[in-house]
Amino acid sequence: MARAAATTPQPTALTLHQASRVLEVGFDDGASFRIPFELMRVYSPSAEVQGHGPGQETLQTGKREVGITAIVPVGHYAVQPSFSDGHDSGIFTWDYLYKLGSQHDALWQAYLQRLAEAGLDRDAPMATAAGGACGHHGH
Repeated sequence: MARAAATTPQPTALTLHQASRVLEVGFDDGASFRIPFELMRVYSPSAEVQGHGPGQETLQTGKREVGITAIVPVGHYAVQPSFSDGHDSGIFTWDYLYKLGSQHDALWQAYLQRLAEAGLDRDAPMATAAGGACGHHGH
C-alpha cells in the first residue's frame, strides 16, 4: 500500500475558506499551504486551460473573484473542484496541490508576467474561445 506514499506527501486536512477564497491544505510532512482559488483556477491542470502541449495554454483572466462551489475526491490521489465560473474539468493531484502551495510566489509572478506579455489585465473578461464548449456562457 505504500507505493506512492514514500514520495508524495499526503494531505491530512483540506479546508475551503469561501470568504477569503483560499484552499487550505495540510500535508503529512508538516507543510501547510493556503492556495488562492484564483491561482488554482488559472493553473487548472485541465486541457481547457493547459491545452494539449507546450505553448497551447489558454491564458486565464477575470478570475480574481472566482469561487469553488464544490470539491470532490478523485480516488485517493486527487480532488476535482467545481469553480463558480462553471469550470470543473481540472483534476488536482496531491502532487499538483503541493506544487501550487510550495511554489505559490513563483507561479503567481509567472502568471502576472504572462498577462503583461499578452497585454492583458488580470481582471479582463475571458475572450470566448472559438468552438464554444468552454463553459463560460451566461452563468
